[in-house]
Amino acid sequence: MTTATPTGLDPARVRAASTCQTLHWLASGRIDAAQLTDIYLDAIAAANPRLNAYIGLDAAVSRAQAAASTARRAAGRLLGRLDGIPVALKDNLDAAGWPTTAGLPARRGRIASEDAAVVARLLGAGAVVLGKTNLDEGVLGAATQNPHYGATRNPWQPEYGVGGSSGGAAAAVAAGLCVAAVGSDSLGSVRIPASHCGVFALKPTHGEISARGLVPAARRLDTVGLIARSVDDLTVLLQVLAGYDAEDPRSRKRRVALAPPDWEPGRLRTGVLGGLAGLGATPEVLAAFEQALISLRQELGEQRAVDFSDYPLARARRAGLLLMEAEMRQTFAEDIADTAQPISPALRGLLDFAAGKSAADYVAADRMLDASVLKARRVFAEVDVLVLPTTPAPAARLDEPEPADQAQFTCFASLAGCPAVSIPMGRASSGLPLGLQFVGPPGSDLRLLELAEVCAAALDGAPEYPA
Repeated sequence: MTTATPTGLDPARVRAASTCQTLHWLASGRIDAAQLTDIYLDAIAAANPRLNAYIGLDAAVSRAQAAASTARRAAGRLLGRLDGIPVALKDNLDAAGWPTTAGLPARRGRIASEDAAVVARLLGAGAVVLGKTNLDEGVLGAATQNPHYGATRNPWQPEYGVGGSSGGAAAAVAAGLCVAAVGSDSLGSVRIPASHCGVFALKPTHGEISARGLVPAARRLDTVGLIARSVDDLTVLLQVLAGYDAEDPRSRKRRVALAPPDWEPGRLRTGVLGGLAGLGATPEVLAAFEQALISLRQELGEQRAVDFSDYPLARARRAGLLLMEAEMRQTFAEDIADTAQPISPALRGLLDFAAGKSAADYVAADRMLDASVLKARRVFAEVDVLVLPTTPAPAARLDEPEPADQAQFTCFASLAGCPAVSIPMGRASSGLPLGLQFVGPPGSDLRLLELAEVCAAALDGAPEYPA
């Protein structure tokens, strides 16, 4: 086990640090990338057998990348803003030389020949890849209870789950097994597990970060998502990883830079979603949300009730799920046909459900995306930001059925292509974290992050990270 660094940094302190703090230590020479990576690899070796956050590791590759970073820093030739920062990748992102399983059994030996666009940007900025994290089978689920790779356990209480499908990534960040993680979010897949694990997540504006090299779930919904220990870290990651990619048909080509943070928090028009109990929010989530709104009176400015009676959230969530199931039948056609390494009956049932639907059913679901875009335009003509809980309930026990409605409050931002940020807003009586979500109009990513940072500071809701 790694002991304190030569300059006296305790490994537990290092593993609880933010990206920005870690970059400061690297720049000041208090730690180097090789020492930093060894601290995280030792922590993974100790904790991962219990948590199962990672399903793919190659310590030799990670150490080689870290050694190269240490040499660059010594020579004064840094690659970029993330040089030496150890990160984790959800295992539906291609990284050259690593398998990309997407949580499926037949893909264990399928080695990527090229980096996904976002991975290329990470490596181009000097980041160190620690490994690939666990996810739901076929990226279809919100529990990270994978029948082939095992369940990921919640760092706070191991008998509970972490949500999904980027559950391994969120658990790794929360448990101090990486500095930050890159996942994907189609209906809430970074925000849900971030909420359940007490960390921070960003689903950017659709197309802001290239999805080339991401195993597709539903291309009109798929977004590369970010998980970190602070809002500032999300901002750094977004600025490094965002950018137009001509090889991604859904990449967003901005005419101007990302919108600057020019909201004045005290004069905001904040939309608050009402009727949360009727949408499945538990009493504990409602109480925490109401307390958060009280605590953020100054930061959120004028709070207005937003009418969603013309937008059925549950039906929108099911429409998004049908689009994913239908497209996945094409994405995973070979896996469905593989009888030697079969997919689970549960996943087969979900994909067969889509096969039983008609073209008209698919069109109706697809039109829900257009309805979501129009609803967002109406909402953000009246308010600057929409605030709601991230999930209807805390994380469920691993021995309980996966809740069907975990994406109830995250699906709107996904279907409308809007950016959304999840921050911790306290704990349930069980001690499990709860999340608060901010949704803004497309392109408002930096404004949204600035507001989330102000609110996170006011709530002081981020718990200490578990050892």
